[in-house]
Amino acid sequence: MTQAKASTNDTQFDVFAKVARYDHEQVLICQDNHTGLKAIIAIHNTVLGPGLGGTRMWKYATEAEAINDALRLSRGMTYKAAISGLNLGGAKAVIIGDPSKDKSEHLMRKFGRFVENLGGKYVTAEDVGTTTKDMEYVKMETNHVVGLPEIMGGGGDPSPVTAYGVYMGIKASAKKAYGSDNLSGKKIAVQGTGKVGLHLIELLHKEGAHIIASDIYESGLKIAADKFGASIVAPTEIFSQDVDIFAPCALGAILNEANINSLKCQIVAGAANNQLEDETIHGDMIKNKGIFYAPDFLINAGGLINVYSEWNGYVREIAFAQTENIYNTVLNIYSKSEEDNINTQLAAIKLAEKRVNDTMIMQSKI
Repeated sequence: MTQAKASTNDTQFDVFAKVARYDHEQVLICQDNHTGLKAIIAIHNTVLGPGLGGTRMWKYATEAEAINDALRLSRGMTYKAAISGLNLGGAKAVIIGDPSKDKSEHLMRKFGRFVENLGGKYVTAEDVGTTTKDMEYVKMETNHVVGLPEIMGGGGDPSPVTAYGVYMGIKASAKKAYGSDNLSGKKIAVQGTGKVGLHLIELLHKEGAHIIASDIYESGLKIAADKFGASIVAPTEIFSQDVDIFAPCALGAILNEANINSLKCQIVAGAANNQLEDETIHGDMIKNKGIFYAPDFLINAGGLINVYSEWNGYVREIAFAQTENIYNTVLNIYSKSEEDNINTQLAAIKLAEKRVNDTMIMQSKI
């Protein structure tokens, strides 16, 4: 067998192996020569309802990296919806490309046609690298889209609600770790000053927390420093800051063996998806270090709650009120973790999977 043939077979096997590992229902490869669209729609589970999840546009280094991201993110959406009590399944889409250079009206509209062809099994929304304006273009081709501008009856930018849910998760974690959820005087390191990160920093600043921030982009850091008095450190230094709370609000898989060993905090709670590089290994590492970890798919569910509320006539105050329930769920997860002697990520997954499995059993008896 030649090396070329071996490489082709290995790649094909790896794709199906990854899909099987996360137990996805369907993965769609979307391609269009005219617009340059290269996208993956991953539908993980639709037992509770249609798969809802945003469309992320990112300059992935490889196609395999993009597929892996779509698979992990869509699985997280299943858990996010289930643990939040929403009647939704989990799905996600990723578009390969630089959103500042490769995105166009026609590309987003072509993507909308692929969403339409799924017949409502997948409902999309904005995510990293896409905006409410992009969702307007998608809306031209399909009704299976949320996260629209408020002028069109949507909820607009979901990032303030996402940040509020993370804020609730941080306060609940502080209650568990310190006996009080008062964050005044607490030192909090925030990794990532994008839309959600900055809204979170604003909430923490209003409560009197001292913020240390990092990002690879200067624009958000300048706002964090000038408006909220944040201290700025290099991205490589954020993990080793001597703080009370570390809030990852950038991309995922950043909690690995090296970075966990660098942590000097009592709480990890942030907005980034899939923070743990390996749920069991690194979840256990954090637990064994005595750090309280708030599962990301639980505390960043505010954005999903926000777009879900569009289906019943959007009222922003209701979305915030539902997001506030994250506080109590986080405390329940800490208790479940202690009772079962497992890390909090696995405790949250067990709770989410129980709702999905119980619903599946109920449906089979109807």
